Amino acid sequence: MEGAGGYGLSSPVRAGVLAAVITLIADQASKLWLLHVLDIGHRDPVRVTPFFDLVLAWNPGISFGWFQSETPAAQVLLMVIKAAAVIALAIWMARSRTWLATVSLGLIIGGAIGNGIDRFAYGAVVDFALLHAEIGGKTFNWYIFNLADVAIVAGVAALLYDSVVGTPAVKAP
Repeated sequence: MEGAGGYGLSSPVRAGVLAAVITLIADQASKLWLLHVLDIGHRDPVRVTPFFDLVLAWNPGISFGWFQSETPAAQVLLMVIKAAAVIALAIWMARSRTWLATVSLGLIIGGAIGNGIDRFAYGAVVDFALLHAEIGGKTFNWYIFNLADVAIVAGVAALLYDSVVGTPAVKAP
């Protein structure tokens, strides 16, 4: 693909790659800070607001804790699936016709790589953000998540939005 100044990445693809890199850096920096500076593993939940706490949760499964398994074979299988998904998303990003879809795919790729690094480094994904609400004296908790998860959800939501109101994008590989 030829860019403005010769051979290279087109402007939308550069934006998608930048979104992936920023997502990856923000995700990993937040996790490293929480684990090694705040030492969240040796603290009680840290109340940030009346509805948001920082806690440590290790997720050996996939999104929302599904398919949890700590066996080495299951972890390798999850890494292989994640690597294949990232490759497919990168191909889709390179073929994308809209800026929004390309950046959205970059967010998903950056989040997937960030969680993949956790799985490789720790054997599980580092989750730390807990949203909750107290209604009628009963506390309702949401899933514990991280910045990579936020980027993935935002990327998927933006892809859905783009598919409904944007120009037709290239089909996924």
